[in-house]
Amino acid sequence: MDLCNDAKKKKLDVDQSEVKIETIEMHTGGEPLRIVARGYPRVLGATVLEKRRYCRENLDHLRKILMFEPRGHHDMYGAVLVEPDVKEAHIAVIFMHNEGYSTMCGHAVIALGRYAIDHGIVKGVSPETQVNIQCPCGLVRVFVQYNDKTQKTGRVRFESVPAFAFASQLDIQTEKYGSVTVDIGYGGAFYALVDAERFDLNVRESRTKDLVEAASHVSECVKRQVKLHHPDDNDLAFLYGTILTDGRDDFDAKQATANICVFADAEVDRSPTGSGVTARIAVQHHRGLIKLNQLREFQSVAGSEFTGKAIKTTQCGEFPAVVVEVSGHGYYTGTATFTTEEGDELAGGFLLH
Repeated sequence: MDLCNDAKKKKLDVDQSEVKIETIEMHTGGEPLRIVARGYPRVLGATVLEKRRYCRENLDHLRKILMFEPRGHHDMYGAVLVEPDVKEAHIAVIFMHNEGYSTMCGHAVIALGRYAIDHGIVKGVSPETQVNIQCPCGLVRVFVQYNDKTQKTGRVRFESVPAFAFASQLDIQTEKYGSVTVDIGYGGAFYALVDAERFDLNVRESRTKDLVEAASHVSECVKRQVKLHHPDDNDLAFLYGTILTDGRDDFDAKQATANICVFADAEVDRSPTGSGVTARIAVQHHRGLIKLNQLREFQSVAGSEFTGKAIKTTQCGEFPAVVVEVSGHGYYTGTATFTTEEGDELAGGFLLH
């Protein structure tokens, strides 16, 4: 049993009696989302990216309390709502996970679209309500089904920030598998994309452990060998994870394509990964495998589905880009109040590896 360093600390770095955080629990496609409702300190910064940096440098103990065991687990995911700095935005969000803070999260955006209406942040209008969410990667426009009569929210679709292929058919040298050909796509975060068959694996049938091992090794090698950059901000220029696919990149309206996203510290997305679907479609469009407005279904290892399509072309710096629409459904799973107690040596959280 390998405990992370935080589990070995005897005390929190803050007054434990002050920690009381209330959350709303949701999931999208099986992927959890822990939304902080009350109890989080004010997050400082002029922009959302600066607020993300502030959380990393000043409030990371709270991420660990919420994401790590005994309150969370290795694959937990969370969101903290902050003040937006873009005029059109209704809300802004900081995403968190087992390693730190991501720049985009599609499953969270889908859940937050419902949350914003259901909790009175945005007034619901039938048949669809627009919710503008400022993410660290930029403004994401979200459209939520809404029924005036029942006052119920439903399925959600969002339009991505400009998504693009950073590299296509790039050969990466790995210690375990030799030369591996990958695409690198950006969908609000950067992903390496590779067919699982290259490792004699099947995303629908292979053990999750084996898929995680292959994807994690690819991520490590890409990080060492490829220098990423983004035209908007250097804080966006990092590899978030690797997506193993079933190799079905050519457009097929009748058959779904499946993938598994392994991101951060070997965290496994239970959903098809909204920003990953965006990156896959951007690469497919770049390679001429899919046209505008060709709707595809994407399945996850949990069997859940998103749909996605490129809806228009655009430009992101030097990169030809597309705006991708992704659709899915988020659901409520509960509420919680998380506290720490004086004398608890594991109050700061721990992870088992």
